[in-house]
Amino acid sequence: MKTKILGLFPILITILLVNGCTPKTKYDRMLKQELASGIRHDSLFMGLYLGMPVKEFYTHCWELNMKGLIRQGNRNMTVAYQIKDELKYPATVDFYPEFIDGKISEMPVRYIYNGWAPWNKTLSADSLQVQVLKWCEKRYGDDFIEVKHPQKGIAFVKVNGNRRISIYKENDMSVWVVYTDLLVKKESKDSIISKSK
Repeated sequence: MKTKILGLFPILITILLVNGCTPKTKYDRMLKQELASGIRHDSLFMGLYLGMPVKEFYTHCWELNMKGLIRQGNRNMTVAYQIKDELKYPATVDFYPEFIDGKISEMPVRYIYNGWAPWNKTLSADSLQVQVLKWCEKRYGDDFIEVKHPQKGIAFVKVNGNRRISIYKENDMSVWVVYTDLLVKKESKDSIISKSK
């Protein structure tokens, strides 16, 4: 009897290790550790940051526009700029933040290769997601974890203190990078992680 129990011990350990290493568990562990650190990481890109007041955001964007670095984006409802050297091919970046209590709480950013066409697989979202991930790893560190989302497919997530960065494909053409201040914004029903397996 004791031998049978001892024989089951390695199997139980293996099951616990496999279950303990799922993307969801890795994410939960990362989230708990980073939020407990008390460290804030607010920087985004182009001088924008989480917690930036609405008025400062518009003033900063106006100044960037006057320098010719950004322009009005999709249907004049977003901010857009062109990138030439950061990715493998030129792309358009389109963004507009979500504000809570008059400050940036989340920044959804959409990337599209300029030469995208349905028949051009080189410039598809599959290729773009890999390039955007590499760019984010250079800028924010390389410890992104891969998760599977039932609607969005493969996504990559990283948490630094209060800042979560999620990278996922919207369709064959575009990739989203969503920066979220976890101390301000509660998990939405459509969160990358809450629906991951």
